Amino acid sequence: MKLLEDGQRVGDAYEVERFLGEGAFAEVYRVRHDIFGRQAMKVFKRTGTAEETKTMLGEAIMLTRIGHPNIIRVFHAGMVSSPHGMSGYFTMEYVAGGNLQRFWVSHRERFVPVEDSVRILHQVADGLAVAHSARPAIVHRDITPQNILVGYDTDGLRAKLSDFGLAKSVNPMTLMASTKGTLAFKAPESLLNRQGDSRAGDVWALGTIAYLLLTDTLPYEDGGPTSYFGTQRRTPPPPPHEFNSEVDGELDRIVLRALDPDPSARTPDATALAAELAEWRACRGRGKAKRVVDLPSRTSKNVLGHPSSATEEEAARLAGRARELARQATTLHEAADLMEEAFNKSPKLRATHEHWLRLWRKGVLT
Repeated sequence: MKLLEDGQRVGDAYEVERFLGEGAFAEVYRVRHDIFGRQAMKVFKRTGTAEETKTMLGEAIMLTRIGHPNIIRVFHAGMVSSPHGMSGYFTMEYVAGGNLQRFWVSHRERFVPVEDSVRILHQVADGLAVAHSARPAIVHRDITPQNILVGYDTDGLRAKLSDFGLAKSVNPMTLMASTKGTLAFKAPESLLNRQGDSRAGDVWALGTIAYLLLTDTLPYEDGGPTSYFGTQRRTPPPPPHEFNSEVDGELDRIVLRALDPDPSARTPDATALAAELAEWRACRGRGKAKRVVDLPSRTSKNVLGHPSSATEEEAARLAGRARELARQATTLHEAADLMEEAFNKSPKLRATHEHWLRLWRKGVLT
């Protein structure tokens, strides 16, 4: 049984529109605020005392202290009645395009354009750098494609790092934290040491995501559960250009340094990684026309599991409705949201309608 129902009122200002997804500890809903419009609401499954609920809302408290355009914003927190009792919740930005995994899969039989991949990675690293620069540093510990949201704003693609539920301040003496997170994106030292998470571990996770976006493969091969603790992540992977001819030597170097099995030789933190990616974009990326490259036969979008098949009819329906709504200023934002949802159902639409979406986000009627 879901914690909230469609149409349910939460407090004096929110109405639940629909269920978006869930994790081990919480469910996420799309809600509408009576004045400020559409937001996302994270509702915790566990109930408890006021003090216990405040502890669960630690993620929201932390996010209010890490203000950055590429970190998801929190708006409000409170309590709501659910089938389990009184549950804590907080509201945050709603990103219609969904997470990076959906964005990546939506390109189907083609690589994500290198310029788009680096733009996303640079933005996430830039946001994470604020957490890494805190005293003591805050490490995310669970950076995955599911925890990066990707949408469009007035400047084009905008990525936002979310789900700081496992984030933790490092020990000021050791600069380390206890190991938590998703195994597929954990650094070698984190898998072998219960107190092995660090800023360099977060960089490894971003390096793994970079490798995935650029090559449609992971930078190691896991043969089974025991290999997570074996030697496979202690051997440098092949350079990304061996899979994707659009990747140049400097980008190879940046990605492979982020994936160095030795944490002391790895890019030390998100600040350093963001600086390297910014330089790459300034020298090679910006202004360069995007090239669409088909996948070689040895890669696919199945490395993180089998994606759901594209729903062309549903995508076309959403796109058609979006074009209708884009004729009026009062519904332009809704039009852009619908088109972003359509993009993730049909890659063809992203190629043919992205320019319209960019205009809508700038407030231009079409």
